[in-house]
Amino acid sequence: MKAHDGMYIGGEWRPASGQDTIAVVNPADEQVIGHVPAGTAEDVDAAVRAARAAFPGWAATPPAERAERIAALRDVLAARKDEIAETVTAELGSPLPLSQAVHAGVPVLVAGSYAELAASYAFEEKLGSSTVLLEPVGVVGAITPWNYPLHQIVAKVAPALAAGCTVVLKPAEDTPLTAQLFAEVTQEAGLPAGVFNLVTGIGAVAGQALAEHEGVDLVSFTGSTAVGRRIGATAGAAVKRVALELGGKSANVILPGADLARAVNVGVANVMSNSGQTCSAWTRMLVDAERYEEAVALAATAVAKYVPGERVGPVVNAKQQARVRGYIEKGVEEGARLVAGGPEAPKDQGYYVSPTVFADVTPDMTIAQEEIFGPVLSILRYEDVDDALRIANDTVYGLAGAVWGADDAEAVAFARRMDTGQVDINGGRFNPLAPFGGYKQSGVGRELGPHGLAEYLQTKSLQF
Repeated sequence: MKAHDGMYIGGEWRPASGQDTIAVVNPADEQVIGHVPAGTAEDVDAAVRAARAAFPGWAATPPAERAERIAALRDVLAARKDEIAETVTAELGSPLPLSQAVHAGVPVLVAGSYAELAASYAFEEKLGSSTVLLEPVGVVGAITPWNYPLHQIVAKVAPALAAGCTVVLKPAEDTPLTAQLFAEVTQEAGLPAGVFNLVTGIGAVAGQALAEHEGVDLVSFTGSTAVGRRIGATAGAAVKRVALELGGKSANVILPGADLARAVNVGVANVMSNSGQTCSAWTRMLVDAERYEEAVALAATAVAKYVPGERVGPVVNAKQQARVRGYIEKGVEEGARLVAGGPEAPKDQGYYVSPTVFADVTPDMTIAQEEIFGPVLSILRYEDVDDALRIANDTVYGLAGAVWGADDAEAVAFARRMDTGQVDINGGRFNPLAPFGGYKQSGVGRELGPHGLAEYLQTKSLQF
């Protein structure tokens, strides 16, 4: 795979300040496929300075012109989708069909949505005798994860650009090649120099330097709740804005009378997609006692179709593999019934985890409370609808979820009482304009659509 040996700063590839590099490993075969520079605080400072220098000009660019640049970015992403998919598959291990449809396809939709929003958004409004202006926050430090490497970049960079902000990106060290490819895309799309900048490196060095830099006005982070807390504390000390998209333990609630077979099959697919490495995955399936064993049998049949190396890829690295297998062992230890899968590695090579389904899971078990981030589904029993609601809300997280009912009205009534940021009703489809983000320890702020754009704006009022 192509790898740059420098940083993308001020519209060009520049040599890194240090000599250290990061090896990029294909998790499917454990082979090194490239090396990227391990950025330092000096590299971050250079990138922030470039972003600050470019900010006045980009902020003053009319929204219609910013929309044209984002539309060009969308077009280049679409033209290079095959290369993007192959890159994601190589460094994340995602099966190629998933990389083509989701990892390469969704960012095109999201970029397109912000091209339209930048052209139509009301950056100014009249309120009585006042004119209210929505202006760009400034320089954005974007820190993105490895599980959806391009989508998470576009979900931060596109709205920031639409708002008139400039960006410094620090991608996850496991998937930096996709970020480097995106830097090429911004250059090809004609973004002015310094509007987008890239520093590769590890979180404890480059990520921390970016979060702490006094020239950064807003930090947008997606990742674990533990790291999110540290970034929030750092930003708080500097009175700096943050947007945090963190962990989840989402409930898939199947109400009595719902189409059980469809709800179970879609629920299993949701958890197994991307090897379970999705913060919004519905990892807790809640089923009424009367139909519980039928749901367990349906889940066992459904998960058998997810063969490691075919429909399910590896997890991202050896550490993550050990972590997920440890959670499976913990589930067995705490008394959950293993219906499918288990802690044993299903393949001799690659960081694969067996797609696993647990039954007889109780709300207090570790696998029902903590984010596993692997292909592991827990099925819980409830006695009545109020019991289902109690269980659904009984975690520190509140990112996403699903409700299946005999009709939409019944499901919506239940969803309104869930403490979570996004709920799919009876198999609702992905909407790139719908706000995404969490309640409780799942984060602060929203991504996607107009609510995502608003994160990168600040308000000024003029009185007449």
